[in-house]
Amino acid sequence: MHVAAADRYDRMPYARCGRSGLKLPRISLGLWQNFGGDTPFENTREMILRAFDHGITHFDLANNYGPPPGSAEENLGRILGRDLAAHRDELIISTKAGYAMWPGPYGEWGSRKYLIASLDQSLRRMGLEYVDIFYSHRYDPDTPLQETMGALETAVRSGKALYTGISSYGPAATRAAATILRGREVPLAIHQPSFSLLNRWVENGLLDVLVEEGMGCIAFSPLAQGLLTGKYAEGIPPSSRAAANGSFRKTMLSERNLANVRALGSIARERGQTLAQMAIAWVLAKPAVTSALIGARNWPQIAECLGALRNLRFTRHELDSIDRHALDGDLNIWAEPGQSAQGPS
Repeated sequence: MHVAAADRYDRMPYARCGRSGLKLPRISLGLWQNFGGDTPFENTREMILRAFDHGITHFDLANNYGPPPGSAEENLGRILGRDLAAHRDELIISTKAGYAMWPGPYGEWGSRKYLIASLDQSLRRMGLEYVDIFYSHRYDPDTPLQETMGALETAVRSGKALYTGISSYGPAATRAAATILRGREVPLAIHQPSFSLLNRWVENGLLDVLVEEGMGCIAFSPLAQGLLTGKYAEGIPPSSRAAANGSFRKTMLSERNLANVRALGSIARERGQTLAQMAIAWVLAKPAVTSALIGARNWPQIAECLGALRNLRFTRHELDSIDRHALDGDLNIWAEPGQSAQGPS
């Protein structure tokens, strides 16, 4: 059993999630990659436990996180049972369903059949009776939004989830989803969009909708899958995501993007921060953003990200300088085919 640091809540600021009663740490930990069965378990355990000792109470998953799919939830379940069982009520555990998880017509997208079955599977993998947040992972253009939101309502009313969320929905679909759930008296609590210095699509209406609807915002990929750490400035490291050419597409390493990364790195150094720290601080400076959702390969990467909290303020001159180089780099790979970066109309 892990003995948690007594001062953990002195190390982290928390922010209210929209108009809900939920507070989230300003930095949350996502288990998208490097927490599955292909990663040494003790490394996963170290990252999660040390994160908790530094006040990170929110751990974000999805049914397909790994690899292999489902293994990140299984690993978190092992850690919850072995080390954090006594702290369950101090934790925010979220999971999602929307991307392909099992074969056949019922294993992805946004049907009631898929979402409810996936949530049940996730709970079994983690050994939990409920998750704190259950998300529709992506907008489904072929399923009525009433059905998808009805599945989220069912998750809450059945006690299998405490809050509802959506991810990567555009402004119009977000407003429609919020209207449906408000009418059912199960408010849509949170949106999880990609957002970074080089991926600013949420500023084209989505953040305004979130404020108007009273929803929280947790920004994922604030480091643009590592592009905003500066590690690609001199080429592609063999162990990096870009080398695998999976979710990180090598086309993202355009000379335009790399030139902007170098310029942003210079601004960060003038602020006394690493580029990663400035990138996280910049996202958190947006009033609509509740939390920045980071990923990591090891504990030192998490520790560096936590350093962003030491300086979250920007002068007008700094913001103007950043804006000259914080230009869209065609990084929003989560926009569905046939819809704009702003989502479905």
